[in-house]
Amino acid sequence: MTLSSISLKNVRKHADVQIQFADKLHYIVGGNGQGKTTILESVYYLCTTKSSSTKTDSDVVTFGENTLEILGEFHDRTKDRVQIIYSSLEGKKNYMLNGKVVSRNSDVIGKFPVVLLSPTDHSITMGTPGERRRFVDSVISQASSTYLEILLEYNRTLRQRSVLLSRIKEGGNKENYDELEAWTQKLVNNGAELIKHRIEFLYVFNEYMTGSYNRIMQNNEIPEISYFFLDGYTGENLEERFSNLLKEKKEEELRRTINLAGPHRDDFIFEINNVNLRTFGSQGQHKTFQVALRFAEFFYLKDIKDKTPLFLLDDVFSELDADRAIKISEYLGEVGQAFVTLTDLNNFSFLKTGEEDKIIEVNNSGGIKYARGF
Repeated sequence: MTLSSISLKNVRKHADVQIQFADKLHYIVGGNGQGKTTILESVYYLCTTKSSSTKTDSDVVTFGENTLEILGEFHDRTKDRVQIIYSSLEGKKNYMLNGKVVSRNSDVIGKFPVVLLSPTDHSITMGTPGERRRFVDSVISQASSTYLEILLEYNRTLRQRSVLLSRIKEGGNKENYDELEAWTQKLVNNGAELIKHRIEFLYVFNEYMTGSYNRIMQNNEIPEISYFFLDGYTGENLEERFSNLLKEKKEEELRRTINLAGPHRDDFIFEINNVNLRTFGSQGQHKTFQVALRFAEFFYLKDIKDKTPLFLLDDVFSELDADRAIKISEYLGEVGQAFVTLTDLNNFSFLKTGEEDKIIEVNNSGGIKYARGF
């Protein structure tokens, strides 16, 4: 799959810009604050219906304007035209695929697979368990619509169960307790399915992770991702374990009015040579692990979906030492279409480029300049 063109209207600093893309690597070059990342953000919008950097669509609209529009054309076995129109006055966003409004975001996720590597990825390896869960859930959701639907239903159940816990604490009646039991059973059923999917995913994904990490580090280190679920459970009957945990925590849940057990509280442990990365990893190891995660995600999705994802790399090379940067640059040659932002091309003479690669220069006024090769 490739993105052949994109059009931006009132998207941050880009008032009216059209860009044509090739099938290979694109180096988007410009100083800080000139709109390079906005191009990647817009591509991400087309693939996922949402921004890669903010939860509020109104933050993306050009200052002083009320609407934004992003238009893109994807080419695969067929051609697809995607258009996003957002109005801050109406607080409404329309996502249109080939002229028809798509009402559910879940109908878009995975249709145009995308992988984004950015400086914010440090939160995956260094941050909270929620960041690691978010990474894993995003990868599986692009690969499996079944998993995405179960995840959405599980999250709805969590919200409903929280409301009931609060209601019971305030003096609920027997009907509230009966309803809580029904939602608890639903939580157990959907939660166990999520855990099973995650276990199966890691069994496969670890092979991709090892392959990607070795391309960068040349077998000098061994990465591993393990899954810590249901307070460290290792048995087979997930539903029974989950149900028993909820019984153990019932009084505390009622007192605190929050859901205290389930896959929404699990963690993924990253290790290098059997040593916990989050606790003992160096800055270089963290960055290498983050890069390897995204390359592994790319090749995993490519195989599972039988469709080549778009690969977005935002200001990645500035944080890497020369040796790692060279290895990653060489690895990019196997990706296909990718979009890489750089502040100054002259500082990255080590990049491995091809004749078909494209340079896109972005200036502060929103101007775009093309150049092929180096």
